[in-house]
Amino acid sequence: MRVLVTGSTGAVGRRACPRLAEAGHEVVGVDRFSSVRPAPGVDIVTADLAVTDLRRLVDDVDTVVHLASSLRPQLARVDPGHAIPAVAQRLLAALEDSPVTHLVVLSTAMVYGAWPDNPVPLTEEAEVRPCPNFRFAVRRTDLEERAMAWGCANDDRVVTMLRPAVTVAEEKPGGLARLLSAAVAIRSEEGDPMGQFLHADDLAEAVVVAVDQRPLGPLNVAPDGWIPAPLMAELGGQVPRLRLPAGLAGAVARLRWSLGLTEAPPGILPYTVYPWVVSNDRIRSLGWEPRHTNEEAYVAGHEPGALDQLDARSRQLLSLGAAAALLTGFLAGLVWLVRRVTGASPDR
Repeated sequence: MRVLVTGSTGAVGRRACPRLAEAGHEVVGVDRFSSVRPAPGVDIVTADLAVTDLRRLVDDVDTVVHLASSLRPQLARVDPGHAIPAVAQRLLAALEDSPVTHLVVLSTAMVYGAWPDNPVPLTEEAEVRPCPNFRFAVRRTDLEERAMAWGCANDDRVVTMLRPAVTVAEEKPGGLARLLSAAVAIRSEEGDPMGQFLHADDLAEAVVVAVDQRPLGPLNVAPDGWIPAPLMAELGGQVPRLRLPAGLAGAVARLRWSLGLTEAPPGILPYTVYPWVVSNDRIRSLGWEPRHTNEEAYVAGHEPGALDQLDARSRQLLSLGAAAALLTGFLAGLVWLVRRVTGASPDR
């Protein structure tokens, strides 16, 4: 089978391509960059999906694995995932008259949203309702809808949507992991999140299973179980955190964002409060097995820093100091905003 993989030099793509080749597939990787040496059995094509004529890339392909359009924290201030709809539309248009009958799309478990009434864990039958203020999750939902519309237009087409938990790797944490890590400086009194972390190796194995088995519809991809909230708090103990009432936590998150003090958009805050862990029963039934636990994946993607060398008491003191500084900054910002509004009002 001839398989085309977009985003082939990313953390997941460069792991999935050689695995697909080892499974007996003829693999063509597509990416904007070609700095990664291709693995045996993998051909790399340098192309920008936003401008390249994609029809020539898919005219002799059986399956397309769409891994491109990942989350880039440096673009989060503009619109995280802003390129997803445009690239998807171009790709799907190219697939219309192609021999491709199977499309594998990389989505995210964030499409379920983080809500107080979410079941634990979420299965593929759960309603898709992303938190509306986090555009990355909304964009991924749009991607899924576009892909399913393409699939429904022809009975021979199969669309598989991978919905992974937060994905990490040794070389660096993923963009989503970075944003969530930045967001935990603010804690709402409404609760602490459970954690689910997926190693990029396991996600690459899920890609192979999806290509080989051709399952229709969504597939949650996550290790068995999740990390309970208390253990998550312990694992992230080195991060100074300020716990606030829900309304105030949102206001502080928005203020930090507006002042450029964080790369985490305020819309991601619910994902650090409410549950959105997923079940892996369906993909396990297809023969997939995770090689890494949640804890192992978390450690693999966690970059130790100077704060990790401090003992618990020192971290607590630092956290209290940071909380006081942050609260002082918030109050100062609020006073400045009130004075600005008052000063801007005409004196009549």
